[in-house]
Amino acid sequence: MTEALHPLRFEPIFKKAIWGGDALRPMFGRKPPTEAEGEAWVVSDQGDNQSRVIDGPWKGQTLRDLMLHHQRELLGDSPPSNGLFPLLLKFLDARAPLSVQVHPNDEQARRLDPTGPGLGKTEAWLVLDAQPDSLLYTGLRPGITAKKFREALTSDELPEVMHAFHPQPGDCLFLEAGTLHAIGAGLLLFEVQQTSDITYRLYDWGRIDAKTGLPRQLHIEQALACTNVERGACKPVNPVMMGDRERLVECRYFTLDRIRSDRPFAVGQANVCKLVVCVDGSAEVRHAGGRYPLTRGGVLLFPASIGPGECIPSGNATILECGIP
Repeated sequence: MTEALHPLRFEPIFKKAIWGGDALRPMFGRKPPTEAEGEAWVVSDQGDNQSRVIDGPWKGQTLRDLMLHHQRELLGDSPPSNGLFPLLLKFLDARAPLSVQVHPNDEQARRLDPTGPGLGKTEAWLVLDAQPDSLLYTGLRPGITAKKFREALTSDELPEVMHAFHPQPGDCLFLEAGTLHAIGAGLLLFEVQQTSDITYRLYDWGRIDAKTGLPRQLHIEQALACTNVERGACKPVNPVMMGDRERLVECRYFTLDRIRSDRPFAVGQANVCKLVVCVDGSAEVRHAGGRYPLTRGGVLLFPASIGPGECIPSGNATILECGIP
């Protein structure tokens, strides 16, 4: 296809989960699911989980197709991640708590999963909704040594040694690979992460899978090999103001900015791939004569080749912009 790229919108991929709820499909104008769903992957080039363009002249093309034939236009000078689009974006609906888990870094992923893509999983969460008693578990409490950590694991008391707090909507957590963590019940989150689905579980709250009648698989040896006990507690980030936006995260894998505004502002950037996400309110994005409505949950991928556009909120809106360094 010779048609020039433009802001791209993808079909969400919904994921069933024992801990999920029914809040995600309605975000995208769909009927609630008949089974619990925990995740909606809105941009993905991971394995068979391929995001597919939902409208416009590129309708039906997968993100893999675009990476194979238009990588330079998509990413500019930014390198792919072992040939893959570098970021995976998702929303999570946790009606019940997720397992206590950890993700490896790139080197550990290559060593522990030699047949995989060799990508670890550094990630960031933004809390969208939270029940008053909801908890996030992020890292270990101060003073917890490797010895105390292993004792808690063997005595089935792992949550007791973890840093836990009641998150508020708007909190952002940056979790480097190796950070022990768990999402508690009653939370709706946005997540940006490396393009990886590698997770090692250490603890699952004594839960039994109703479909199998068995506990879910744990990955103790792999998780112990990845957990950075010395990292300690992971607390909400302190945003840094950068003009009309807050810089929430800046790392080797991605940037994450938040813009809360009722006035027009620029999105996208020449020669840089950006992903524009609406997490509250609604807006219209304009680019090269095209108009792209965004409501909560909506995502637009701005290829590096197309340069910036303008976002026009309908009243107050909160927009995230994820960038690929």
